Amino acid sequence: MKIFLFLLFGAFFLTLTVAAAHAQHRKLTVILLRHAEKDLTDADDPNPELSAAGKLRAEKLVRIVNKYQPDAIYSSDYIRTRSTVRPLARKNRAMTLIYDPQDLKRMQDLILSGKIKRVIVVGHNNTTPALANLLIGQEKYKALAETEYDKIWIIKIKRNKTKPNKTKDRIIEY
Repeated sequence: MKIFLFLLFGAFFLTLTVAAAHAQHRKLTVILLRHAEKDLTDADDPNPELSAAGKLRAEKLVRIVNKYQPDAIYSSDYIRTRSTVRPLARKNRAMTLIYDPQDLKRMQDLILSGKIKRVIVVGHNNTTPALANLLIGQEKYKALAETEYDKIWIIKIKRNKTKPNKTKDRIIEY
């Protein structure tokens, strides 16, 4: 009977350990990008739609980042950012979640919590490189020029409880 109880307790403990391991992913993939080209016909509009070129870039984005099979898609609450990831969200039948680009530390904490394994975050010319810098732990990337829309940051993070996280980052153009 003691052996049976010992085995039962061992199986229960193993189940809890496996569940905890799956709750926090060790390997995270973060894809960061600036919104696609915005429509500049009305210079006074603070929240413009995408231009025709921007809509084409949003469609191209689907082909480029869909191979990462995102678990979550985040966008700031602007028409141009939501429109940039709308085709991707539609293809993956995913909801686009809104984040505050003024609180990048909170976004960093959410990403590093490990509850999301693969995430896409679309932001702006200054917030996207800033979030990349937060995630890699160094000031490596500068704000993008107003006319620069073609960069995607791919950041792979290997979480470690006893040592600093290992990160690999690269930029691709699309």
